[in-house]
Amino acid sequence: MIATFGAPQKMLSWSLTKPGIQHARQVAWIEIRDADLPAGADAEQVIAGRIAKANLDDAVTLITSRDVGRHHVADVAVEDAIATCVSTVGLSNGERVGERFARPRAGLGTINTMVHASLPLSDAAMIEAITIVAEARTTAILDSGVRRSGVAITGTGTDCIVVAAPPGDTVRFAGLHTAIGEAIGAAVYRSMRDGIATWLQDTQDMRLAVGVES
Repeated sequence: MIATFGAPQKMLSWSLTKPGIQHARQVAWIEIRDADLPAGADAEQVIAGRIAKANLDDAVTLITSRDVGRHHVADVAVEDAIATCVSTVGLSNGERVGERFARPRAGLGTINTMVHASLPLSDAAMIEAITIVAEARTTAILDSGVRRSGVAITGTGTDCIVVAAPPGDTVRFAGLHTAIGEAIGAAVYRSMRDGIATWLQDTQDMRLAVGVES
């Protein structure tokens, strides 16, 4: 799945291939399954090969085992600011901050979130925006009541976030009290809420299909 912009955007992420502040026209979700990573395979080489084959070397890439067709989009406008969030949501490797669970054997894992802000953000505002994305993601998870081993989770062990905005530094700050901060938080929350609901339905359908009770 690829999000393409009409012109290069300033992006901040901890993407495996292009971390930190980058300028790119595309954000790509690469779907990788266990079968794509046989024993002894170098995961980064496999991923690099998939990216090269798809001609996405210049894209900021996100890696997931979640079906990328199960993505969710939310747009929110507040005053003169617009935020658009695209996310894929899987919680099979859910974690609670400050704790670590045993790795799950299988499932639809990880959360990958991209948010585009309509206004140019300074470097400081980009950093502030990425914290709001994380806060909104965690709030949506906590509100959903999803638990693992009886403990409420706050994210997954492999979450990744991309914040994108037009080049420039018109907006110096993007806190919760600003229009762009409010728009980002609301867009992420709505996209995450819908993604969690879809994941819960998908995992319930899987359990029913194999005759496993929840």
